[in-house]
Amino acid sequence: MFAARGYEQTTIRAVAAQAGVDASMVMRYFQSKEGLFTAAVTTDLQVPDLGSVPASQRGELLVRYFVGRWEGPAADDKLVALLRTAVTSDAIAGQVQDILGQRLAERLAVLGEQQAPLRAALIAAQLLGLALCRYILRFEPLASLSADEVVAAITPSVDRYLTWAEGR
Repeated sequence: MFAARGYEQTTIRAVAAQAGVDASMVMRYFQSKEGLFTAAVTTDLQVPDLGSVPASQRGELLVRYFVGRWEGPAADDKLVALLRTAVTSDAIAGQVQDILGQRLAERLAVLGEQQAPLRAALIAAQLLGLALCRYILRFEPLASLSADEVVAAITPSVDRYLTWAEGR
């Protein structure tokens, strides 16, 4: 319901009705709409182990993993709800920063990458911008490209962020 209607348009009563329970039960277990939302969209977006592939393949690995999650089963409606709500909620924006930015920065830091937090933020901007335009706003012709075409188009930008040298 959060993915379909968005955070603001989803009510505790509507969720309870769809689940066939009383709204007080929802409140008992989740305490608030924000608690329910957090439980509903909590996802473990594991950033792939970048050390498992040669440096020249790391950008493609990241983009392919990310696109694969968005292209995956309906369970990834969580990602749609998370992104839609992150632009209007500081708490949810913090979750997105943790899920993508910090985990990606950790993976880059393990590789000894200089400026891992900056590189991670640039990659996150690229990937979240892609998600917004392709999966939420459905910009054409981007929305109609195959997953492989998207990976091929976006990978050079992510590669650039991975190999970018200060001063260039």
